Amino acid sequence: MNPDNAETRALRTALVDSLKQKGELADPLLEAAFRAVPRHYFLSDLTLEEIYSDEALPVKRDSEGGVLSSSSQPMMMAMMLRQLQVQPGQNVLEIGAGTGYNAAIMQYVVGRDGNVTTLELDHDLAEQAERSLQRAGAFDVRVVLTDGAGGYAPRAAYDRIIATAGVWDIPKAWVTQLKPRGIIVAPLWIDAMQVSAALQVQGDDRLYSESNLPCGLIHLRSVGAGPEVTRRVGNSPLVLTSNDVPAVDGAALYALLADGVEDSLLDIRLSGSEYFHGFLPYLVLNLPEGFTFAAYNLSANQQVYGIDGSGLALIRAGSACFVPFQGHGAVQSFGSPDALLAVQDTLVSWDAAGRPDWQALRLRLYPKTETIPAVSAGKLYTRQDYFIHAWQDIP
Repeated sequence: MNPDNAETRALRTALVDSLKQKGELADPLLEAAFRAVPRHYFLSDLTLEEIYSDEALPVKRDSEGGVLSSSSQPMMMAMMLRQLQVQPGQNVLEIGAGTGYNAAIMQYVVGRDGNVTTLELDHDLAEQAERSLQRAGAFDVRVVLTDGAGGYAPRAAYDRIIATAGVWDIPKAWVTQLKPRGIIVAPLWIDAMQVSAALQVQGDDRLYSESNLPCGLIHLRSVGAGPEVTRRVGNSPLVLTSNDVPAVDGAALYALLADGVEDSLLDIRLSGSEYFHGFLPYLVLNLPEGFTFAAYNLSANQQVYGIDGSGLALIRAGSACFVPFQGHGAVQSFGSPDALLAVQDTLVSWDAAGRPDWQALRLRLYPKTETIPAVSAGKLYTRQDYFIHAWQDIP
C-alpha cells in the first residue's frame, strides 16, 4: 500500500479542487473530509492516477466479468452527500459499505460525537472495508455483515440513512429506523432511470423528495433488489434497460430490427447533456400511450442494426425509434414511423413546456397500506412497500 505522501496529497488536492469548481463541495466540512481521507487506502491494484480520477472503480466482479461492487465516482458521492446534509454529531446508517471510503468521509463529518454504521452483504468486502477503515484511522465506523434491506435496529434511530446501491423500493425498515426529521438518500429505479432521491417522512408514513438527481449505481444485491430490468436483443450486443422488459417481445423486436434501418433527423436537435438531463425525464413521465420506453447501450466500437453508442428508445409492435445521446438529432427508425412521430411530438411538447429538467422532478411515496392514489400527472409505480408517484413540477 502506498503511504500518504506528497504525491498522493497532490493528486487528492487536484481531485477535490476539480469537484469544488463543479459546485459539488460547497459545504466546507464535506470539502475538508474529501481532502483529509486518502482514497488510495481503500483501493488496490490500481495506479494512483486511476484512484484519484473522478471515476467509479470496480472492486469485485462475478465469474462472467460483471461488476458486483465498485468505489463510487467521487462527484456522485459528493452529490449524494450534499443531498444527505450530514452534520456533526449525527447518527448515520449506510447501506452498502463497498470499500469503506464513503463511510470514512461521513465519519469525518459527524466527528467523535457522531456514529456511522455501514452494512455489507458480501463477507469479503466487509472484511476488506474494515481493514481499510482501520488503516485510514476511521476507527469509529462500525461495519456490520448483514442484508441492508432490513436496516440495523441495534443502533437506531438514525438522523440520516444513505444507500450506495440502486434500489427498487424503500424498505419499510429504513423508515421505521429513521428519526422524525431524518433524511433517506437512495438511488431509486424509475423506469430505465436511477434517481438519487432525498426523501423525508411526511404524515401517514408517506415520503417526499424535492431533490432528485440522475445517477447510475450498481443494483442492491439482496431481497430488495427488485426484478431484472435489462435484456439483450437476441444474441446481439444491444442491451435494453426498462421496467417493461418482460413485456417486450424479443423475437418480434429482433425481426423488426433485422428488417432494415432508416436514418433521419429530429426537428429539434439536442446535445447529449440536453437529452439526458432534460428530455429523458420528461419523456419517461409523459410516455405516449401504447409505447414501451427503454434506454439502450452498446459497448465502445460496437454497432448492430445501424445502432451504436447509448441513448433512448420507444418501441411498440411494428415500430421502433432509437435516439442516440450523442447523435445531435440523428435517429434510427425501424418499421412504421409511429415511434419516430411519437418521439418528435413529445420533443415538441417538452420544448413548449420550457424544457423542464431533473430539477423539476418530484417524488412522493405512499405506503401500500393505503388505497391506490389517484394521480393526474406523471406516472405511478407499484413496488413492494410503496406506490411511487413521479412527476415534474412545471409552472
